[in-house]
Amino acid sequence: MLTAARKRNLNLTQYLFFLGFGIFLLWLCFRKLDMTEVWNDILTAHYIWLVISLFVALISHIFRALRWNLLINSMGYKTRLSTTFFAVMVGYMANTAVPRMGEFMRCGVLSKKEKIPFNSLFGTVISERLFDLVVLILIIILVVVFQLDLLQGTLNKLFGGIQESMFSDITNVALFAMALAVFFGGLWFFVKRYKSSIQKLGFYQKIHSFLAGLLEGIKTIINLKEKLLFLIYTAVIWFTYALMVYFPVFMFPQTSHLDFIDALTLMSIGSLGIVAPVPGGIGAYHFIIKAILLELYHINSTIAGSFAAITHAGQTLLNIFVGAFSYFYLTWLAKTQKPLNDKI
Repeated sequence: MLTAARKRNLNLTQYLFFLGFGIFLLWLCFRKLDMTEVWNDILTAHYIWLVISLFVALISHIFRALRWNLLINSMGYKTRLSTTFFAVMVGYMANTAVPRMGEFMRCGVLSKKEKIPFNSLFGTVISERLFDLVVLILIIILVVVFQLDLLQGTLNKLFGGIQESMFSDITNVALFAMALAVFFGGLWFFVKRYKSSIQKLGFYQKIHSFLAGLLEGIKTIINLKEKLLFLIYTAVIWFTYALMVYFPVFMFPQTSHLDFIDALTLMSIGSLGIVAPVPGGIGAYHFIIKAILLELYHINSTIAGSFAAITHAGQTLLNIFVGAFSYFYLTWLAKTQKPLNDKI
C-alpha cells in the first residue's frame, strides 16, 4: 500500500508529466509560426462571434444542469436548477486546473449544499459521461460518413502504408484476426487462472469499484422515467457544443466559408483534445484543432493556430470566471439557503 506522502508525490509527478506533455504539444503547434502574425490575428479577430459562442456555452451548461437534475431526481432527491448549474461550473473550473477533478468537485459541492450522498451523485456523473461518450462516438461516425472525401485523403496519407502492408491479402487478415484471438484468449485464461491473486491487488479493487459505479449509473438511465426529456436535453447539449465551434469560424475571413458540418467535425475530434489527461486540454486541443484546419480544410497554419488559441482561451476564461463566481456563491452567498434534502 502506498503511504499518503508517496501517493501525493505520485499524483504530483503524474500531473507535472501531463502538464509538461501539454506544453510540449503547445510548442509543437506554434514553433514554426510567426508569433507576430499570430498576435496580429488575435488583435484583429471579430470577437463578437466569440462572445456569441460563449453565450451558447452557458446555455449548454444550463441544459447539462437540467439533465443532471433528471438523474438526481430519479433517485428521490430534490435539487434546484441554480445550485446544480453552479456545481457544474465549479466542476468545469476544477477540470481547467486538474483533469477529472471536476467530477469530484461538482459532486462534492452539490452534496454539501443539498445534502445528497456523494456516492449517489458520482454514480449519476459516471452515467452521464458514459452516455456522452456513446454520443460522441456516434457523432464521429457521422462526421466520417459526411466528410469521407476529405478524411479519406488524410487517413490514406497517415495510415495508407500500414493499412496496405497489414491487409494486402486475406492471409494477413487471417493472421491479424488469429493474433487478436490468441491475445484475448490468453488474457481470459490468465484472469481465470489467477483470479484469487488478482482480486488481492489494489488496482483490482479500483477497477471493480469503477465498474460497479458504472453499472449503477447505467441503471439510473435505464430506470429513468423521463427518458425522452433526457434525450432532448442531450441533443440540445451537443447541438450547442457544435454551435460553440461554428460561430467562431466567422472571426476570420479565411475560416468563414466553413459550414456547420465542418464545425461538427472540429467539435467532435477537437473534443478528444479536451478530454485528454492534460490540464484544461492545453496543447492537445490546440494541436488537434490546428491539424484539422490545416490538413482537412487547408487553412493557413497561422490562422489555424490563432483560431485554436482564441477559442481555447475563451472557453478557459469562461470556465474560470463563472466557476469562481459559482464556488463563491455556493460557499458564501447561499449560506442562508436551506438544503432540500435531509438524507445524509
